[in-house]
Amino acid sequence: MVPDFLTIAEAGALIARRELSPVELVQSRLRRIEQLDGKLNAFIRVLGVPALAAARSAEAEIMAGRLRGPLHGIPIGLKDIYETKGVPTTGHSKVMIDHMPLRDATSFRRLTEAGAIMVGKLATHEFAFGGPSFDLPWPPARNPWDTSRFTGGSSSGTGAAVAAGLILGGTGSDTGGSIRGPAAFCGIAGLKPSYGRISRAGVLPLAFSLDHAGPMAWTAEDCAIMLQAMAGHDRADPASADRPVPDYRAALSGEVKGLRIGLISHFYEADNPANEATRQGIGAAVKVFDDLGCSIREIRLSPLADWAACGITIMLAEGYAIHEATLRQRFVDYGEAFRDRMALAALITGADYVQAVRRRRELAVELTTAMADLDLVITAAAPSEAPTIDSVGKFAIFERPSLTMPFNVTGSPAMSVCCGYTEEAGLPLAFQLAGKPFDEATVLKAAHAYEQATPWRSIRPRLAPT
Repeated sequence: MVPDFLTIAEAGALIARRELSPVELVQSRLRRIEQLDGKLNAFIRVLGVPALAAARSAEAEIMAGRLRGPLHGIPIGLKDIYETKGVPTTGHSKVMIDHMPLRDATSFRRLTEAGAIMVGKLATHEFAFGGPSFDLPWPPARNPWDTSRFTGGSSSGTGAAVAAGLILGGTGSDTGGSIRGPAAFCGIAGLKPSYGRISRAGVLPLAFSLDHAGPMAWTAEDCAIMLQAMAGHDRADPASADRPVPDYRAALSGEVKGLRIGLISHFYEADNPANEATRQGIGAAVKVFDDLGCSIREIRLSPLADWAACGITIMLAEGYAIHEATLRQRFVDYGEAFRDRMALAALITGADYVQAVRRRRELAVELTTAMADLDLVITAAAPSEAPTIDSVGKFAIFERPSLTMPFNVTGSPAMSVCCGYTEEAGLPLAFQLAGKPFDEATVLKAAHAYEQATPWRSIRPRLAPT
């Protein structure tokens, strides 16, 4: 019997020792999807037949001694903005409901080459921006810790599916927090790599200068395994960085003692005040890092509102440039949340955009200067546990400054890490680690050390079958 919950690292080790069959593993995930996804709505499309065919092929390769690595035979899901040859990629929208790509997204192709098996396409907020929405062709994903709760967005289906054990890992995108938000609310690990580290070729864009592709999984180690396969230069993405890709998994075993960490407490204590449970969770996490031998000191940056206003102005202007023509022709085919949010972008002037880009440069220099003698910074990933899904209004992203947007503005690697659960409802809490450009290895190493020193990765949501 295949366990309900396995990490990529655990399953990969079992497969390598031939103690677990990729076919059995994929079959177990498909059964779990059938039993639970009626409550979660994490999947837009389940691809059981091709997934099983790929699993049988993987098993034959492994039995013949051709193991590709730790992802070989591992079932994953793709946020439905990652293009898949011959399989519809919809952006969770009526506007692209019949879109049939001619090729795979580069990052998905690389995951496939590493042996990963796609079991389906996952729910998102419409075009990775508007949501949660109840007027789209598919319903919004639900949080497996409490299905009345919000998953966060926009990589909503990936967050829910990983947390519930429907897949072992999945892809997300992050323009203002769309990997880290669902990771925080669903209690998983989610990494936004440096801008340019993972190709976005074949990933439906929202804002060209802010979009990041990245992995979402249960642990930092699993994120490292996925990042290893996804990262690398790609001429098809003009922003792709031609830089060496280190051995991320090997870096996890490195020493964390002596790491210098800056605590940005004013982001969540004054600028976007977090609730008591979140503040206590971050305080306890800081104590863990201190016990691990890290040195921690407070740093202060520009108010969070500056970072959020800068990022949102750029995101809206660039998003409107992508969707303007279709909005004019098919306005009501978009969901209400997307079209009403994006319509605001029509009011942004060229001068507004240029001033936001200029301010962005100032803020990026500010963080670089603040981190000159630091390895990492730590702050909140979300101001609270997941709210109820029906309490999230269509203009919620404008109501309080985003805690995740600063690291989209700078393009720095940033990761959401679970740091416990609320006492009464048992909902996940999280903090955020961010590092210097292209130093995902240190972010992952610190997150992994924290996970190894705390019990949170042993706790999983309990869901009764539909």
